[in-house]
Amino acid sequence: MKGMVFNIQRYCIHDGPGIRTTVFINGCPLKCFWCQNPEGQSIRPQIFLNKDRCTGCGRCVSACPKGIIEIFGGKSRTNRDVCDGCGKCVEACPNEARSLVGRWVSAEEVFDLVKKDYIFYEKSGGGVTLSGGDPLAQPEFSIAILKLCKDNNIHTAIETCGHAPWKTVKEVLQYVDLVLYDFKHMDPEKHKQYTGVSNNLILENVKRICHELSKPVWARIPIIPGYNDSPDNIESTAKFIKELGKSIQQVNLLPYHRLGETKFERLEKEYPFSIEPLSEEHLTNIKKIFESYGLITYIGG
Repeated sequence: MKGMVFNIQRYCIHDGPGIRTTVFINGCPLKCFWCQNPEGQSIRPQIFLNKDRCTGCGRCVSACPKGIIEIFGGKSRTNRDVCDGCGKCVEACPNEARSLVGRWVSAEEVFDLVKKDYIFYEKSGGGVTLSGGDPLAQPEFSIAILKLCKDNNIHTAIETCGHAPWKTVKEVLQYVDLVLYDFKHMDPEKHKQYTGVSNNLILENVKRICHELSKPVWARIPIIPGYNDSPDNIESTAKFIKELGKSIQQVNLLPYHRLGETKFERLEKEYPFSIEPLSEEHLTNIKKIFESYGLITYIGG
């Protein structure tokens, strides 16, 4: 079984307990304005362009089999709507201005890398986390990796937005010890406005994960200033998570940061907004709201 991944990070201390290997799997049904991994939204390779390294030599123009690269203002420019990520331009670039992000690998290849750190998982209570993108976007591939890990006594977790058919969710979670579940916004219309989809399926799935499967869940909430940090939305989110019951082990508040801006630039996309990160005081006040509902809450993680 093969699937597409755009990164594998070893020795992670986030994305679940202990020391972990995080596998970033391509594909996501959401298109969040603030996405930190836009290169992982599509299940196809992407080309990163570092304009500082591009000299406008034109070799990528000649190498592109689709003829969709041109020189504009002394730099190369690609028609991203047509690009299929073949990588010919990457091979031709003499300045390493272009790089290919995303590759097809087998579940066995992923596991061979994961198992190298077994001793660290064992000592720290760690394991493997499938993130993305979203592992539910490639369910068969995710299951193949997770099953290999479970068969070898490695703790498994997935980070997901939960926007998938219940059948898919249930099949994948057979091999999952911990679910890191994202909550973007409680209002379905605003959720659709900011992410491209309603939250109805997302909220229904997490209810079933908690009440039918009784899987441990860490609620993860990106805090985006001006979008989902209003008192009403924070209260609604905390209330909903509290009502999910004992499956909720903790809440992680993930402050907005600007690391995704560079990735949008390298994908030759316009970053959709410009906002300043939250103040420490505002984050602390949000944390107190969640704690007032009896929820164990951390900033970060």
